[in-house]
Amino acid sequence: MKAARNALDWSQEKLARAINARAAAHGLPERSVPSRKTDISRWENGHVVPEPPMRAVLREIYGRTDDDLGFPTGDFAGPSGDELAERLVIARRVDEQTIELFRDEVISVRHADRRFGSAARLERLRGQITEIEGLLRHTILRRDRAPLAGVLVEASTLAGWNSLDIGSLAQAWTHYERAKYAAMESGSTGLLAHATAEQAFVLIDTGNVDDALALFEEARSIGERAPKLLRAWLAAAEGEGHAIAGHRDDALRAFDEADTLLPNEVVHPELPFVFLGGSHLDRWRGNALVHLGAPEAIEHLERVVDDARSTSFVRAGAAVYVDLALAYSASGDREAARTYAQQARRIISQVGSVRLRRRLERLVLPGDSYPA
Repeated sequence: MKAARNALDWSQEKLARAINARAAAHGLPERSVPSRKTDISRWENGHVVPEPPMRAVLREIYGRTDDDLGFPTGDFAGPSGDELAERLVIARRVDEQTIELFRDEVISVRHADRRFGSAARLERLRGQITEIEGLLRHTILRRDRAPLAGVLVEASTLAGWNSLDIGSLAQAWTHYERAKYAAMESGSTGLLAHATAEQAFVLIDTGNVDDALALFEEARSIGERAPKLLRAWLAAAEGEGHAIAGHRDDALRAFDEADTLLPNEVVHPELPFVFLGGSHLDRWRGNALVHLGAPEAIEHLERVVDDARSTSFVRAGAAVYVDLALAYSASGDREAARTYAQQARRIISQVGSVRLRRRLERLVLPGDSYPA
């Protein structure tokens, strides 16, 4: 629990206030902040285990599982014969309308995530994933299983990305593994390509860049017949991987290919999880230029920063500020770096992005006295 709190760079007081803000929704009384801080100390020291309703609050705040937080979990017992029969009956109710309801729920979470951040979304996504998996496990015919599996892919990849954002790499990997298996069940090579490419970012964050590049290459091969919008996204994803590896020519070539592939219509009914509208692809290229240490990164990002300020994708806007802070720091303009770092830090504290905060920490250099 303490590691999860430290990952967010939260004090016990901030956690106490966050608990109070959610307590009523879980049937818990609001208590004074000092009292909550005492509870937190006892939990983190291992002297007391939170009760189940409080565990739900903490899972929601941190976006982590019981296992991640060190809470005890009971053994799973499979259904009895009567329970199995009941579940098979329930699964027969899955129809097109049910699929659309599940998909609408995932889309709703996706929109909320883009505006408000990851951690609070994960608890909701896990509930959806559990429900969909239960139905899929007891749905008999492939004609019904395939579309249900497709929704499971979308929910799992979103949960994987959120887990990656809060720094829970093992959890992210598990979500992507589920997404890939579900994609194969769905029969969609586009869904499989997208889940495979996103999983490569987990490898990057663990330091396995060469393996990530191999996975990006495989994802592009899987999606070679996918709609142009997804192929553009896959090219840009691989471009970021090459940039992180320091492969300038390969990175820029991949982004040029993404620009060429990007269709005029950047909304596709089969790809609600892919967004390359507005200046998003330009922002993504700017991020790659920062990874490459390219001097043109500043000029490139300054051209898109106004769009970043106006976008409702708050985490994407924060990412641009982080990139500009790092680019200006590399150029020696510490004042500009400090200005953008402050703007980035403000948003990061709101959305709880551990991934962006760790990138921003790279501004702390030998002899540098201002905080990152």
